[in-house]
Amino acid sequence: MTLLMSRCGCLLLACVAAACCPAPASAAPDETLDRPVVITVAGTAGGGIDLYARLLARHLARHIPGHPGVTVQVMPGAGGIRAASYLAKMAPRDGTAVATFAGGPLLEPLIGARNPGYDMSQFTWVGAMAKDVGLCLSWGPSPFKTIDDVRKRQMIVAGTGAGSETDTWPGILNDLLGTRIKLVTGYLGSRESLLAIERGEADGRCTISLSALKTVRPDWLSERKLNLLLQIGLEKARELPDVPLIFDLVTREEDRQMIAFLVTPAAISRHFAAPPGVPPGRAALLRRAFDATMQDAEFLADAKRMQADIEPTRGEDVQDIVAGIYATPRAVIERVKKFLAP
Repeated sequence: MTLLMSRCGCLLLACVAAACCPAPASAAPDETLDRPVVITVAGTAGGGIDLYARLLARHLARHIPGHPGVTVQVMPGAGGIRAASYLAKMAPRDGTAVATFAGGPLLEPLIGARNPGYDMSQFTWVGAMAKDVGLCLSWGPSPFKTIDDVRKRQMIVAGTGAGSETDTWPGILNDLLGTRIKLVTGYLGSRESLLAIERGEADGRCTISLSALKTVRPDWLSERKLNLLLQIGLEKARELPDVPLIFDLVTREEDRQMIAFLVTPAAISRHFAAPPGVPPGRAALLRRAFDATMQDAEFLADAKRMQADIEPTRGEDVQDIVAGIYATPRAVIERVKKFLAP
């Protein structure tokens, strides 16, 4: 077990322990929000990130003192980096601005070719709704039924732009596993990339989160319209015991270290953050409202209807996990960057 994986594991265990303890004190009684809260989605309408954000927005206001309106706006672009930069530099810091991202923008300041102008360890983390796993998949009629098939012939996958996991993983899988994945990028968001697969413009995608697939294209799973080639995460999804996990296919310690760095964001999937510098009272208000929403019966029933898996992590624990990611040894980060170099 590497130092990095040990640290990730300790952080996750700390989160579990924290969930069993009383929540921190609520925001001060005079802390209320009487102006609308806007959740910015780093993606396009109808994608997995958007659907989870709208699920939260439908129920969050009941648990915020002052009961403000909660709305959702989409801000696609650069694989989520545009929205992250907005949150860091332009969004109001009074508790009325929250954003949600895929995992790519979280790692971009560490592994990107250029500084995107934000540091997510400085964001005010509100909470995460799920723990997830990424999937490398192909369209059912394609010749790619297993990951071994992708080693034998070229598979075209759809990507959503630099900084996104769709563009990061193909090159890494090619190097670590000997696959022959060709990336075609530039699709605006998840919805567009999945339409490309349905139209035959691409053979598949590496990766998309399991939670996104279940909410955006549940019939792809229930009707077995696709081939699940590989799981990319710290551990397998319970419902996919027969789909190989990337850790099952690598043996070198340095490879396992690098993968652990890249997949830890999946442990805090569907995460929500406010800008840096939100006053402590307002941060506590948002965090406790998020926690209460995750236990709300109406919210949970709504989540079940849309097949959204809910396995939440408190904001304070997300903050610690992100800090751990940003404290990754430089040697590991430099190795990841070599894989991503053009």
